[in-house]
Amino acid sequence: MAKLRNSLSPNNLTKTLSFFFFSLLAATAPSLSSATSATDTFVYGGCSQQKFSPASPYESNLNSLLTSLVNSATYSSYNNFTVMGSSSSDTARGLFQCRGDLSMPDCATCVARAVSQVGPLCPYTCGGALQLAGCYIKYDNISFLGQEDKTVVLKKCGPSEGYNTDGISRRDAVLTGLLSGGGYFRAGGSGDVQGMGQCVGDLTVSECQDCVGTAIGRLKNDCGTAVFGDMFLAKCYARYSTDGGQYNAKSHKYKTNYGGERTFAIIIGLLAAVVLLIIFLLFLRGVCSRGGK
Repeated sequence: MAKLRNSLSPNNLTKTLSFFFFSLLAATAPSLSSATSATDTFVYGGCSQQKFSPASPYESNLNSLLTSLVNSATYSSYNNFTVMGSSSSDTARGLFQCRGDLSMPDCATCVARAVSQVGPLCPYTCGGALQLAGCYIKYDNISFLGQEDKTVVLKKCGPSEGYNTDGISRRDAVLTGLLSGGGYFRAGGSGDVQGMGQCVGDLTVSECQDCVGTAIGRLKNDCGTAVFGDMFLAKCYARYSTDGGQYNAKSHKYKTNYGGERTFAIIIGLLAAVVLLIIFLLFLRGVCSRGGK
């Protein structure tokens, strides 16, 4: 052991400790990323056909727009931005929206993940949209803000459980409750049936009501007696499930990772303190050794 210590000068030991420290970071970080909450689950994504050139004015404006979305999500659950260009085709428009029951830290995390994923999904396309379970982002160089759009972008129906009068009645009661709930975010349940709906914040209240009504009508007609149903329109969605369904708003509590991240931060802080203490002691030893000579 004495040879090992003597063979490492303070500078070399510092480099070794730094390498160990960052290696530990790299080894520990995946365990955090693998514990990401269900709010980050991919739901759907889409890209426009029009492309832009690398290093073009639109790319610069789009980068500014996406940065604004991420920054704004730290204090707001919805916002939209327009970054003006010298021409209409160079103007970047975009918005983000978080699910109504998310905390601000969860909202910011979700939007940041969505922004990081939409680039690889839609490389060099002028328009892109990405829906995660907890948030939604959309951008384009054509105007879409404030425009109601009831185009079906995703429909998913679970397996049929057969005609169950009681189950269908409770499902319909939940969906009716969503329709009459008002507001941009709606959630409710009856027994083992749970439902959720939301509109994008650039719609008016009446447009939101119309959009949710269309989504709910499509759910009833298209999914029939399915154990769960998801109906995502371009500017709103409605979902329902039973305990046996894929989506369950009652039993699926969206847990955050802040407890785990806090523990991780404490561990890293302690390790950093130990590294600094060792470096300081090595420095003192070096000074004493030179003084003894």
